[in-house]
Amino acid sequence: MSIRVLLVDDHALVRRGFRMILDNEPDIDVVAEAEDGQVAIAAVRRHRPDVALIDIQMPVLDGLEATRRILADEHNRTRILILTTFERDDYVFQALRLGASGFLLKNAPPEDLLTGVRVVANGDALLSPSITRRVVQEFARHSRDPVDSPDLQRLTNRETEVLRSLSLGLSNAEIAAALFVSEATVKSYVSGVLSKLGLRDRVQAVVFAYENGLVPDRGPRPGTT
Repeated sequence: MSIRVLLVDDHALVRRGFRMILDNEPDIDVVAEAEDGQVAIAAVRRHRPDVALIDIQMPVLDGLEATRRILADEHNRTRILILTTFERDDYVFQALRLGASGFLLKNAPPEDLLTGVRVVANGDALLSPSITRRVVQEFARHSRDPVDSPDLQRLTNRETEVLRSLSLGLSNAEIAAALFVSEATVKSYVSGVLSKLGLRDRVQAVVFAYENGLVPDRGPRPGTT
């Protein structure tokens, strides 16, 4: 079955370029386009795409607000890949907190676009560990003091260890080595963490861990030494 894709950008030439790349792939089908966030919300409801590529800066309704409204629908299964011209940490972090599955720079090579769509459609997050740490650490430093969420009590001790490891950007293989278990066991723990905390993917787990004080190296807060 083909991956159903929605293209959302206020520039027709950008949408056309992306469509040309995606439509050449036998496993990808561009089902609709939208020129702003408002149209995108309607298109998601009508076409139920697997992946929506959404630009951030658009008229009428921007990509961040469109992302929030789309993912607020509990029946929605569309995963969102944010498109941006610049690697703006504030945009990236806001998008991740809202539930986006990753981001792509608009000038990324075609193979990165194709990989991104396939990775996100497969249920994974498109964000490297190094970027995850940099973005989340920066904004965790400027956020309020962490307060443990009651949801943390749903986790076993081992699941909490796994969540802390995720927040450090460790891969399943690295977590398995640290905990002396198999990768299959780690995958099971990760699934349990996401399910119990109501999170969509590993990136949201990282944000959750930082916001709830599970990461010891949050760094100094502004105005402190």
